[in-house]
Amino acid sequence: MGQNTVETLGRRRRPQVAPTGLICQTARTDIGFTLVELVVTLVIIGILAAMGGLFISRPIEGYVDLRRRAELVDQAEMALRRMQRDIRAALPNSVRVFDTGRGIEMLHVVDGGRYRRLPAADGTGDVLDFTTLDDRFDVVGGLQHFGDLRDGQLVVLYNLTPTGAQANAYTGDNVAPLDLAASDSRHLVLQAPHQYPLSSPYQRFFIVDEVVSYRFEAGQLRRYAGYAVDNSPGPPNAVTGVLVAQKMENIHFTYDAGLSSRAGLVTVELVLQEDGERIRLLQQTHVDNAP
Repeated sequence: MGQNTVETLGRRRRPQVAPTGLICQTARTDIGFTLVELVVTLVIIGILAAMGGLFISRPIEGYVDLRRRAELVDQAEMALRRMQRDIRAALPNSVRVFDTGRGIEMLHVVDGGRYRRLPAADGTGDVLDFTTLDDRFDVVGGLQHFGDLRDGQLVVLYNLTPTGAQANAYTGDNVAPLDLAASDSRHLVLQAPHQYPLSSPYQRFFIVDEVVSYRFEAGQLRRYAGYAVDNSPGPPNAVTGVLVAQKMENIHFTYDAGLSSRAGLVTVELVLQEDGERIRLLQQTHVDNAP
């Protein structure tokens, strides 16, 4: 027994070696996703995209609406300013509204001054005679824009109405064409002798270069100029106007003639619309009414 014990203790222990021919394998996990996972992912992405679209589309729509509104306002303001310049330069008592408030017409003044009513103390001076035909007169103080005048422009005196039979520049009884070559800034000569029907209390005269009108038609506002003076309001059909504003829904002109001692008043109400956006602007312009 003791011998066996000694032998056991003296025996060297060998490490255990795996039997040859055996292969050690490591467990693997497959990489990928199932169809259910794909569907769920797509649904979640769609929900997030829809929510994000709501947050993004509203500001974009607001920007587009704001830009459209600003463009309409800018177009309307430019049209109103253009009309205001012409209205302020209108011959006194020449403004007239036509086509049930959708058109306005006036005679455009390019210059003016005061004619000599009495001779100077030494008897000199060319006085405008209202008792007979006359074709020339002195300008008191001279004209400020003589260099801008053109031959044949109309010299108008004491215009009182755009509709009456007398003192109406549209009928021509108080109008005579200018002979520019024979005139200068202090002395005007007419192309032919003319007897003006009435004298101005303030010795005023005006020089008109053209007729100007604005008319709304087919969603557009157009400016017409350069056609012949006529007793009937509005431009001839053959005249092509210049586009002033478009995308218009309506326009309405009204004119309060006032009195000779008080300025007239032109009111313009302008309505523009585009893609559901609609703006309305109103402007009032005073008109010199002292002939």
